[in-house]
Amino acid sequence: MPTSTTVLAFALVALGMVLTPGPNMIYLISRSICQGRGAGVISLGGVALGFVFYMLCSALGITALLFAVPYAYDALRLAGAAYLAYLAWQAVRPGGRSPFHVANLPADSPRKLFAMGAITNLLNPKIAMLYLSLLPQFIDPSRGDVLVQSLVLGSVQIAVSVTVNFLIVITAGTIAGFLARRPMWLLVQRWLMGAVLAGLAVRMATDARR
Repeated sequence: MPTSTTVLAFALVALGMVLTPGPNMIYLISRSICQGRGAGVISLGGVALGFVFYMLCSALGITALLFAVPYAYDALRLAGAAYLAYLAWQAVRPGGRSPFHVANLPADSPRKLFAMGAITNLLNPKIAMLYLSLLPQFIDPSRGDVLVQSLVLGSVQIAVSVTVNFLIVITAGTIAGFLARRPMWLLVQRWLMGAVLAGLAVRMATDARR
């Protein structure tokens, strides 16, 4: 089993990534504002299903990879660090756009809302990178079964992401109005998140191989 420190560190990485604007956040916010909180919650159910799919596939794949390929851990660690650095740049780059700039979406049935949430998540490169490049560096074979560690950490990521996205869904309209009146807050949020992600990228790139 992973240590409590490892679980906390991975939870912080998951929190940093879920707070970084991406396809999931943009879709859920737009859906919630255009069609209501209920539609946003149904869409979030589809997103959660996508998380579970990624977790199961990556847990099985990572278990095989780390035992079969020398230096696989280092390759995944550096790839993850590079992607976090990219997300940091996206957060602070000139012309960056807030996910609360809502796109108009037509009203859809609950079944379609759920399916679109799942598809949006499955096609989200940020989630694929999280599971394929970031999760492995928190796995320590000396702590026990790699598959169990993968499932525990994956469950932590899902819990963090679903909780944060749920809070965003139910407060999307209020947040959008607040930021529209106070653009400086949006700028502060972008730079703060960029700094956090950049720090995580540096830590990951310089972390010694287990």
